[in-house]
Amino acid sequence: MRLPIAIMALSLVGVGAPAAAAAGPAHVLAAAPPDSLAIAPADGLVAAVVARLGPTTQVNVAARSTSEWGFGTAVRPAPAAEHAYPEGWLFVARRATGIWRVALEGETEFATLSADSAILSADERRTLGAVASTTSRSAPEATSDRRTGMRLPFTLGQSWRYTGGPHPMSGSVRSSIDLAGGDGKVLAARSGLAYTMCKSGKGWVRVVHDRGYATDYYHLEGNIKVDGKQVAEGAFLGNIGNDVSCGGRSTGKHVHFSLRRDGAYVAIDRYLFGKWVILATGGSYDGAAMHGSKRVSVGASLYNYGALGLTQGVVDTDGGTTLNRRSGPGVGNAVVGKLADGATVTIACSARGTKHTGRNGYVTDLWNRLADGSWVSDAYVWTGTGAPVNGNCT
Repeated sequence: MRLPIAIMALSLVGVGAPAAAAAGPAHVLAAAPPDSLAIAPADGLVAAVVARLGPTTQVNVAARSTSEWGFGTAVRPAPAAEHAYPEGWLFVARRATGIWRVALEGETEFATLSADSAILSADERRTLGAVASTTSRSAPEATSDRRTGMRLPFTLGQSWRYTGGPHPMSGSVRSSIDLAGGDGKVLAARSGLAYTMCKSGKGWVRVVHDRGYATDYYHLEGNIKVDGKQVAEGAFLGNIGNDVSCGGRSTGKHVHFSLRRDGAYVAIDRYLFGKWVILATGGSYDGAAMHGSKRVSVGASLYNYGALGLTQGVVDTDGGTTLNRRSGPGVGNAVVGKLADGATVTIACSARGTKHTGRNGYVTDLWNRLADGSWVSDAYVWTGTGAPVNGNCT
């Protein structure tokens, strides 16, 4: 859409400041003043987004945009250098009285406008309209529940090389890992809405999931080109590659897999994918992963066990071999069986019992009743949270 060339006032509601004054991609957008910025756009909607993020911004306006509503992707490309990372957002905009009001992922206004936008699908209004802002979630809540319901982004039963431990996608947050090998096909870690980020249509796909999560897949070759398409868990997104359409550098075919939450990149440390807990150790690109008590370092292989359900856990005996199943929530109850380290369990409900200490000094009196009626201490079951995952037993 093209508007007459004229002076336009652009509302800067929400968070964020024009990137023209910024030294580089910012992970957290600073709070913006409530006043407006006067600009002279050549193309109203594109100019409005560029005014938010800087003159080098790649803006890809969705074909469904109208004179009143706009939607698309905006990327601050990275320099063509090692350890340089692009930063990208979905944006939604509304034009009223000649003013484009632009909101980016992670801003409260993004959810508000998305929920009301006439050009978004029902799935998009429901999913994007429910995403909390990066500032609306308290720190304890944001970090205490790390359940993702996601698999590793490749075929179940395959083993891929863990080629890069936690490192950034933008800013300094170690939100990403590198994976390569297998059949080279990169698949969606969980169902969601898929978007192509780079203006070229190449290289970078984002999938927005439920519960405030999103995942990024960068350096892809032969990727799908999508604008809000609903994809299933395990859907093909592209092949591992070296594409740098949005900047950065890649020296060997791989997928740069990143985690986002509430519209921003988050540290991937201690989140679980494919029943592996990702660990950030040392510096950027260092790290490990754990499946039960099994620990592997960067350079080793990760077998894709599939997604851990939101009411499931992985047995971690903290170096032991088996975990006792008991007839009730405490050591005073009879042993009725054993579970192997690394086994997957389904939790029916939870209750309080005797205290135990698990990995990293995790002390808890929480016990989980399993689907077969037996009980195990939560100290030896990794669920992603220290709280009940399926309610309290009655």
